[in-house]
Amino acid sequence: MNSEDVDLIERCKKGHAQAERELYRRYSPMMFGVAIRYSNSRHDAEDIAQDAWVKVFRYLKSFSENNSFEGWLRRIVVNTAITHYRRQKKHTHHLDIDEVYATPQDLEAFNESDYNKEEIEKAINALPKGYATVFKLYVIDGFKHKEIAETLGVDVNTSKSQLSRARKALQVTLLNMARIAKKKG
Repeated sequence: MNSEDVDLIERCKKGHAQAERELYRRYSPMMFGVAIRYSNSRHDAEDIAQDAWVKVFRYLKSFSENNSFEGWLRRIVVNTAITHYRRQKKHTHHLDIDEVYATPQDLEAFNESDYNKEEIEKAINALPKGYATVFKLYVIDGFKHKEIAETLGVDVNTSKSQLSRARKALQVTLLNMARIAKKKG
């Protein structure tokens, strides 16, 4: 962490409003980007980011400059998003994909370079919420299955099976997108 960030954080810990505004200006785009990955809408992402900022300023005094500040922020946003997801889950009914099968031909045809970022994001967002959450935590944010299990309150094997099913579902979705694009083109 550079000395400018250390100084900024120290001033925030002392309650300087200008330093808090600067910290927010500097890190809010990154935090919103993480929040949007874990939400269903821009509105939900804004709620998650706002709740995360409240936690950042509440617990900033516990942050140690020996750690990565961006990593600390990212962890707060992810945990806030998971809490948000759990609250939402209580109020919605989920239909889960029991099994998704890909044929050997599908697997041969799958080539990551055939898809752009937007298509991959669209396919990930089309996953059932549980699959998408585990996939994002594992693949994008680098969590281990044990961490995912503890964070989501599920068994490690559930995390592993959700990731496996998410990958299969993504393959099928991306292949279907490619077939549709091929028919149009």
